[in-house]
Amino acid sequence: MNAQPLQLLLLAMATSSCVHNPPATFADDLAFLKSHVETIVLSDPNGGGKVALVPAWQGRVVTSTVEGDSGASLGWINRELVASGKLAPHINVFGGEDRFWLGPEGGQFSVFFAKGSAFDYDHWQTPAAFDSEPFELVQRGPERAVFRRDFHLSNWSGTPFDVGVTREIALIDPATVLRCPLPAGLHSIAFESRNTLLNRGSAAWSRGTGLLSIWILGMLNATPATTVVIPFDATVPGQPVNDIYFGKVPAERLVVKSGHAFFRADAACRSKIGIAPSRAHPILGAWDAQNSVLTLVRFTFDPKASGYVNSLWKLQDDPYSGDVVNSYNDGPNKPGEPQLGQFFELETSSPALALAPGESWTHTHSTVHLTGDRKTLDSIAQTVLGVSLADIEQAFR
Repeated sequence: MNAQPLQLLLLAMATSSCVHNPPATFADDLAFLKSHVETIVLSDPNGGGKVALVPAWQGRVVTSTVEGDSGASLGWINRELVASGKLAPHINVFGGEDRFWLGPEGGQFSVFFAKGSAFDYDHWQTPAAFDSEPFELVQRGPERAVFRRDFHLSNWSGTPFDVGVTREIALIDPATVLRCPLPAGLHSIAFESRNTLLNRGSAAWSRGTGLLSIWILGMLNATPATTVVIPFDATVPGQPVNDIYFGKVPAERLVVKSGHAFFRADAACRSKIGIAPSRAHPILGAWDAQNSVLTLVRFTFDPKASGYVNSLWKLQDDPYSGDVVNSYNDGPNKPGEPQLGQFFELETSSPALALAPGESWTHTHSTVHLTGDRKTLDSIAQTVLGVSLADIEQAFR
């Protein structure tokens, strides 16, 4: 989510209640989606792990489950907006566990503001190509689907971009993603999006006139007992976590210790954090202690890559000083005001991409959900994130 006040958007798209209801089943959400938009389902051979994709929403992974149709639906869906059948101004927050965007959002190289316009809400517009317009489904199998789209963009400085996007969604082996054995007794789903950006124009993209980055955002159901965990390199000097996107995150909502950032994901306070590439590791996760769901995200990351786009809504001294990993928690913009919904986000980005004509870059974002025996989940959390479930649950106590 962007880092500016969106009072009008919040009012227009607010949910009617802030009650944390039990998650819908996958069958419930699938039936809802199919009643409003074409929906594709990928299933693992055993039928337990499933994901729902929507071509009209840029080949988005909308939701998934680890226990078949009767299992909990793990992605957040904005039912009010979807059911309305209407497009909202500025942005269409349909929801979804893995959606495609391009950065930067703000600054002199932003693709969300027209040339020379003010950096304010009235002039902010998510490009339709990755907000409201469909991607073409070009391949489909039981465990894989491929989408494509070519489009044109211009940034705030007037630089044109002719781009091609290929987006491949595939079910994958969770043990491969986690890089550790997956013991018996767990329910799991693992899927990845391979997002390829191609320079279809005749000119190279350069730092001086603006670069694009691939930005993948996953919207998940928040609960009062959900905590995001982001490991980082604590040996790098300086401020380890960027927590000023919406004003400084309150201390009771962000705990930074022993090379880990613990961030409340309860949809009760609009806030966001980020990790710079100099400190980032290619892994992050979340523990939903209420529903006993461990979510882990791994992404392609080259620590030697130079520059990540900065999305702050202002002219920037350094437009390539952005973060590679982010987490957003929804909540009222001000006490008593409505909010977008009961969700949080896990986000990853590619570097700023200086692509020559015909050159491309692929950013892979992999998501794993696990449920089952707590002892086994705890072992995986310690192996992959470097903390125990008890560490996560006690972070704010």
